Amino acid sequence: MTTHRFTQLDVFTTRALRGNPLAVVHGAEDLDDAQMQALARWTNLSETAFLLAPQDVRADYRVRIFTPQRELPFAGHPTLGSCHAWLVAGGQPRGDAIVQECGAGLVRIRRDGTRLAFAAPPTRRSGAVEPGVLDQIARSLRVAPAVIRASQWVDNGPGWVAVLLGSRDELLAIEPDYVAMRGLELGAVAPWADGEAQFEVRAFVADGGGYEDPVTGSLNASLAQWLIGAGLAPAHYIASQGSALGRAGRVHVDQHGADVWIGGDSVVCVAGSLSL
Repeated sequence: MTTHRFTQLDVFTTRALRGNPLAVVHGAEDLDDAQMQALARWTNLSETAFLLAPQDVRADYRVRIFTPQRELPFAGHPTLGSCHAWLVAGGQPRGDAIVQECGAGLVRIRRDGTRLAFAAPPTRRSGAVEPGVLDQIARSLRVAPAVIRASQWVDNGPGWVAVLLGSRDELLAIEPDYVAMRGLELGAVAPWADGEAQFEVRAFVADGGGYEDPVTGSLNASLAQWLIGAGLAPAHYIASQGSALGRAGRVHVDQHGADVWIGGDSVVCVAGSLSL
């Protein structure tokens, strides 16, 4: 049996229980793939992250990210939450920016006061959504095809495809059909008029019977690249996510030059040790 430092955080929030939880296992070099996957199934969170020494000399640390079903090359709230946990545990970056190594490569992370932000990685798939997939999306969201104002492949690792709806009320009224959604990782976004955020976001994952992710950094990253690039969003905005689940996640989006930065606060909820 081995003992590891363990941290559980709430990400994209300043108040515990209002964001997206993440479990982080420190010093995970002695754990194999099967153990990591088993622990991710056991925590049953959307993601569990494992901190390791970097393999790339340019990185400050390495992270592996597991859902209860599979490993992901990249995900947003594990990026910010893992970095927060690494810093709290005494991690010291070698430069002004923190450099995370993950399955998608190197990800830059910057500090803005207490908030962390990562540079959105390039999408692996972009462009128009095929008519057959759009029909499947409409069935999955139980909406008429005309309700979908725009769409785009926005896959930066998890497989996201996204649609734009006309209003926050339309988006929050959606009751998804996960059977119809099978095979899709689906993001939906809509403008929020006169609110404390400019957009509302929902993320639907068909894995494991289907679930809604509370606050999703990877989706918000590729949504921002699409919406800003297409002139559908300003270069700086706040996205709200989790409202349909009783959460209040806030994602801070900022474009600087060619980079889109995705920022959020994190709070530590559980700190202790894990015996495996």
